[in-house]
Amino acid sequence: MTTIKAIRLASLVTAINVLVASGFSIAAIIRPQYLVPAESGRTQASLLLAMYAAAPRIPLALFALGAIYKQATAALLILGALAGAMQLLDAGIGLFEHDLGKCAGPLFIAVLQFLVVYLLHRSVRITAANQARITSDANQPLSSN
Repeated sequence: MTTIKAIRLASLVTAINVLVASGFSIAAIIRPQYLVPAESGRTQASLLLAMYAAAPRIPLALFALGAIYKQATAALLILGALAGAMQLLDAGIGLFEHDLGKCAGPLFIAVLQFLVVYLLHRSVRITAANQARITSDANQPLSSN
């Protein structure tokens, strides 16, 4: 996979990941009945927990979207891995709640996120190795046989 394709794929998956995660966090603040059973009701404690859930996700989304816009590969690798780890932890919460939907969705996104981060890392590493080889070959003196 070329570096450009890897960057585009990682950018797409990371953008979807952070926007969906932020959307769920914001929905939990505005309309919690969409995420929890209606009988739970909106309490001050549920609002506080929803705000705590949104607090790391919204800045992560902003930084990730900024890295995508700037095409900052190193930042995309780090923020993509972080977004994947957060989804993996969300899948653990779904597993703890014995809710297949709250486990399978985040787990799928986490696996996909880690896959594209791996592909991007491998692509960048191969490109860097090729550049180093080209540079060293260019610096070798020509042999006069």
